[in-house]
Amino acid sequence: MNYKLVAIKMDDRQKSAVKVQNILTENGCLIKVRLGLHDIGSDVCSASGLILLEVHPENIQVDEMISALNSIEEVTAKDLTV
Repeated sequence: MNYKLVAIKMDDRQKSAVKVQNILTENGCLIKVRLGLHDIGSDVCSASGLILLEVHPENIQVDEMISALNSIEEVTAKDLTV
């Protein structure tokens, strides 16, 4: 069984979150698991963040989703198949 993961790094969550969310919503049927990570403190919320996805391992639309994510300024998306 293969697993395909996508890591999405957002350097400016305030600027890119809506665009990223729209792409993830459009491709929701490809996504099995989604985990969002960012630093928080008692008086601050990090401007950067990381989203990890488990996606369908053999669907070519995943590559299109990654390309769309990479077209957003301040966003880097990469995949890993294990």
